[in-house]
Amino acid sequence: MNNSDTGSRMLRGALILTAAAVLSKLIGTLQKIPLQNIGGDGVFGIYNTVYPFYTLLITAAVVGLPAAISKFVAEAEVAGDRRQGEEVLRLSTLMLAGIGFITGLFMYFGAPWIAGWIDNSHVIPSIRSASFAFLVVPVMTGLRGYFQGLQNMLPTAVSQVAEQSVRVATMMVLLFLLLGQDASFDQISAGAVFGSAAGGAAGLLIMLLYWHRQRRMNRLLQTSAGTARAEAAAAGSMPAVRNRWQLSRQLLRYGIPVCLSTLSVPLMSLADTFTVPRLLKHDGFSEAGAMVQFGIYNRGIPLVQLVTMIATSLSVLFIPAMAEARMKGGDEWVRRQASASLRWFWLIGLAAAAGLAVLAQPVNIALYQDDLGSGVMQWIAVTAVGGTISIITAALLQGLGSVRAPALFMLAATAAKVLLNVLLVPRLGITGAAVSGAAAYLLSALLNAALLARLVRLRLAWRAAVLKPALLIAAMSAAAAAVSHGTGMLLGAAGLAAGSRTAALAQSLLGAAAGSGVVLFGAVLLRLLTADELAALPKLGVPLAQLLRRLRVLR
Repeated sequence: MNNSDTGSRMLRGALILTAAAVLSKLIGTLQKIPLQNIGGDGVFGIYNTVYPFYTLLITAAVVGLPAAISKFVAEAEVAGDRRQGEEVLRLSTLMLAGIGFITGLFMYFGAPWIAGWIDNSHVIPSIRSASFAFLVVPVMTGLRGYFQGLQNMLPTAVSQVAEQSVRVATMMVLLFLLLGQDASFDQISAGAVFGSAAGGAAGLLIMLLYWHRQRRMNRLLQTSAGTARAEAAAAGSMPAVRNRWQLSRQLLRYGIPVCLSTLSVPLMSLADTFTVPRLLKHDGFSEAGAMVQFGIYNRGIPLVQLVTMIATSLSVLFIPAMAEARMKGGDEWVRRQASASLRWFWLIGLAAAAGLAVLAQPVNIALYQDDLGSGVMQWIAVTAVGGTISIITAALLQGLGSVRAPALFMLAATAAKVLLNVLLVPRLGITGAAVSGAAAYLLSALLNAALLARLVRLRLAWRAAVLKPALLIAAMSAAAAAVSHGTGMLLGAAGLAAGSRTAALAQSLLGAAAGSGVVLFGAVLLRLLTADELAALPKLGVPLAQLLRRLRVLR
């Protein structure tokens, strides 16, 4: 396969994954808005207490095997040995199914014990409801890793959208059924959490259909697989695998450190789960009151996760791409790619953080009916910077073979989060939790970026990395604030009540549009990326650079 074919495939994969990530996260955000609007902050608080714990256990249950599958399948594909790729998937599926089943049993029967850790008995039904997802979600993620190793991102994208759609539909149906039966907010939240199991089943069904078709295709394409595998192993281009035990060890040796590094978001959230409600109770809130406060605290998190979800989805492109580059000895290409990727995601994180901080009040009213916690939302917005950089630098480091360091840095950042929560929440309440989250994510990002810069010998260009982005973000913030404020004044003059959800929605959308326009225009005007740096992005950069040259945006 030539480079242009590979580039086109990677470009399609990036666009597909980005679109699916945005769509699935938008669906997930829409799920949380009616949950809070209809169920109230108490139900919202329980949901956001249990869901990070579920996410953490799901991530732990897959033990990084999707990333390991992706890497090993990509190497087998380069060697022309699809049979080994199938063996990797077959063995890892058995491992994932077994681990998922055991973890689900632990979560169901251990629900009262877990609730004791959280110090809130209202979460028990939701914890048990989440346990059913472990029967299907781990196997689904393993199949996604297989297709990502083939650089075929369409199955992952389709299953993501199907999973989220069914999850939201299930949640909405159970929400209205339980409300009609005057159920307690414990039971309502459990119904919402059960959507994860239903969505996981739908996503698994989609992946199994794609796998059935892929397996038939593999049977037709397998020629000289044994010879190719022997030559590749002899040349040292891929790990020599003699039996399933050895393959299992290789998968886990790579997967477990990746698993630890990908636990950053759920571990950070879990730090809040086990500290914030407990600290709020010690500050005088009842169990129900602590859940209400925790629900208000979580209002801004889905919006930040929309940004980090895009970064996470794109990061799966870097692991197989970087593995391929290392096999072909492309050190200079790796350096250029790392530099361009960091600058892209640095700018994306800054723009997202500043935009949400400026528009926090109208966004809060538009989505959640009132402006409670708007100041907290502004601090939570800052986590978009550290979260985005942390995700992309971890993926780059993993692609370079440094899989343990991001995990250790994540653990250090989580420890910092817990410590800062203990120090700040008693003094500042939920604002203290938001401040500690922003600081912890920035710590993780700085540690990852420093190691990456040393490994690939990156040099910091002060004007391009700091001065120009600062000017651009300042202009963007001013434009968003001015347009939002002006829209509010015009709507007020037209008779629309100030503070209404309709007015706040108009202020949010028009302010965001104005800020986005300034960022796009300013990035071109300031030439924050050169054509060479853009072309260094994995496979998709060259077509984008060519397009922008035709438009005379790049020289």
